[in-house]
This record gives sequence, structure tokens and C-alpha cells, in this order.
Amino acid sequence: MEIGILGSGNIGGTLARLFAHAGHHVRIANSRGPASLGGLVDAIGPNVEAASAQDAVEGADLVVIAVPWTKREEVLGETGPYDGKIVVDAMNAYTEDFEIEDLGSRTSSEITRALVPGAMLVKAFNTIYYKRLSDGKAKGEPGRLAIPVASDDPAAKTVVMELIDQIGFDPVDNDGLVSGGGRQQPGSPVYNEPIGADEMRRELARA
Repeated sequence: MEIGILGSGNIGGTLARLFAHAGHHVRIANSRGPASLGGLVDAIGPNVEAASAQDAVEGADLVVIAVPWTKREEVLGETGPYDGKIVVDAMNAYTEDFEIEDLGSRTSSEITRALVPGAMLVKAFNTIYYKRLSDGKAKGEPGRLAIPVASDDPAAKTVVMELIDQIGFDPVDNDGLVSGGGRQQPGSPVYNEPIGADEMRRELARA
């Protein structure tokens, strides 16, 4: 699969490595330009290349948005189109002071959806600490952690859940983008909690 990643920080950089090592071709971009990503690309090895944000989106079947929440409009407003692409929203609504932004009755994914018209939007990878994301385990191995996945598009959700399994985690279906995405936001019972699939399903059902 051709995967584009917008953002080379803790989550974006970690996912680039995991997807590349799983055999996918990854283009990763950041705000500083491709030249700044040489060290990361060299460290990951084959299957990954530095790109501009537009090139990362243009050549991708699936795009992961892993930029700071405060930069979302700037980045997404300069890229696209997103028609027909699976877009994974890995952002959390933190301010520049790392406070949780008050979004009123909306979820962060509802806001993101308006910025990527035509995309099949999926909420995933926003609940797990990046250091835990680096420590996937083989299927059936004790201690395998779970990652929830919310989307209104069943096919896109299936693709993302398969990717999660490939990189060493148990994907948990978390319903639609709004109802499920709301249960993945900061402060929820599954946010930044290292739990397995059964416990995650119980917590999501109670949330």
C-alpha cells in the first residue's frame, strides 16, 4: 500500500517506521521540508522516503494526519484533493499550551472531516502513547495492546484495522466517527491506557 504521513513527530515518525517495516511504501512530510527528514529516513531504511506534504498526499492510497491540532488548517488547506482516499485522523485537540481545547458539542474528527472533503475518514492512533506504539507484539502473544478504530466507512475501517494488526496491535471496532471518536478523545477511559482488546471493549461500552 502507498501510505502518506503528514507529520514526522512522535506518532508520525513511529508509524512511518512500522508501516515501512511491514512492507508498505511510505512518504513522510513535515513543515520543514524533505531535506530535514534525511536522518529519519536513513534510520528507517527501505520503503520510506521524504516528501513534500502535497506529494505525500498525492501518491497515497491512505494518508495519516499526525500534525499538531493547531496546525491542521494550515497543513490540510495546502494539500489535497482527498477524494476517494482513506484518511486517518491521529490528532488530539490540544492547544499550543497543551490544554484540551473546548470543542463544544463537536468531536475533533467532525472538525477534521470538513477539511478533507471526499475522504473516507477514520479515527485511530490518537489514544496510544508513542513509546507503546513502538512495542507491538505478534498475534496471540501475551500483553498485546489494543487500538480503537472509529469510522462511518466500513471498508476504510477494515483497511486500518488490518494495518493495526500488521504492526502488532489488536484493532477494536469503535463504531461510527462521531459516537466512536468521542469515546477516543483525551479524558476518555481508553485514552493513553495500555489495555488489551477485551478490556478496551468493556471500557468503550461504558464510556
